[in-house]
Amino acid sequence: MENRRPLKVRQHRLVNAIARWLSHKSVTPNQISILSIFFAAFSALCLLLVPAFHGINQVVLYVFAAIFIQGRLLCNLFDGLVAIEGNKSTASGELFNDIPDRISDPLIIVAAGYSLTAVGFGDSLGWCAALLAVFTAYVRTLAVSMGAPANFSGPMAKQHRMALLTLVCMIAALEQYFWQHDYSMLLALLLLNVGCVITIWRRIVAAYCYLEVK
Repeated sequence: MENRRPLKVRQHRLVNAIARWLSHKSVTPNQISILSIFFAAFSALCLLLVPAFHGINQVVLYVFAAIFIQGRLLCNLFDGLVAIEGNKSTASGELFNDIPDRISDPLIIVAAGYSLTAVGFGDSLGWCAALLAVFTAYVRTLAVSMGAPANFSGPMAKQHRMALLTLVCMIAALEQYFWQHDYSMLLALLLLNVGCVITIWRRIVAAYCYLEVK
C-alpha cells in the first residue's frame, strides 16, 4: 500500500461508510476507475463549450465543469477503497488505477486551455500543462520501477491540479457573470505549468538522491 496516494479523506467515517456500501454491490473497482474518465469527459465538454455561450450559460458550464471534476476525484477515491473493503482487488487493478488518470488529466486540462478567451494562446497553455501533468506521473512511476519509493509530492500533484481547476472554474463563473472575462483561468493555467515543472524537478531530485544513497 506504500504506492497509494496519501489522502486524509480516506479516514473519514462517511467516506468509509460509502465505500463499505459500494463494496457490497456488484460494482467493481475497475468499473469505478473507468467511470472517472466519463466524469472527466463531461467536465472537458463543459469547458470546451464555454466560448460558444455568454452570460448565465457560461456560469452554468463552469459550475458543472467543477462538479464533474469532483466526480472524477470521487471515483479515484472510491476505486481503491472498494477494492480494500470488498476484497475486490485484481491483478490488473493497477492498470485501471493509473491509465484512466493519464486520460482524464489531459482531457480536463486541455479543455481548460481551449475555454480561455482572454488570450490567443490558451490552447497552447492547456496542451503544455497536460503534457507536464502526464510527465509528473511518468517520473513517479519510473522512479518506482527503479526501486525508489512512490513520490506523490507537489506542488502540482493530481489532487493539487484538480483542486486548482475546480476552484478556478468557480471563480471564472463569477468572473464571467460580473465582468465578462476569464483572466482567472489564464492565471490558473500559468500556475499549473510552472507548478508541474517544479513538481517534476522535485520528484527527479528525490528519486536521484534516494537511488544514489541506496
